[in-house]
Amino acid sequence: MNLELQLIMIPVSDVDRAKDFYTERVGFVCDHDQRVHETLRFVQLTPPGSACSIAFGEGLFGAGDEPGPYQGLQLVADDIEEVHAALAGRGLDVSDVDDQAWGRFVYFQDPDGNAWNVQQLVPMPGG
Repeated sequence: MNLELQLIMIPVSDVDRAKDFYTERVGFVCDHDQRVHETLRFVQLTPPGSACSIAFGEGLFGAGDEPGPYQGLQLVADDIEEVHAALAGRGLDVSDVDDQAWGRFVYFQDPDGNAWNVQQLVPMPGG
């Protein structure tokens, strides 16, 4: 049996602002932006090279599901310096590179405070 995580729903306060942020600043690809009817809109975006997407929209969440701050969203990249330069070059407020024993990281937040980190894995001893 295979179980694949392919979609993470993220509540946002402004769908157009979130879509612009993720496509223009972070570089995600817009797979779908569909208005199903007047009160239902579905937007799906995928990071380049990823098998997992994020989605948000209008009418997707129940009452009480407030936008942000969702914590623990993580991307993995081959070259953290390249990612940092690309994100900063698009005007994103991204942290400096954080070097840890288990990886190299940069951090950013979307306009609703949803927190992301990007990790470059480092070779582990004996691995």
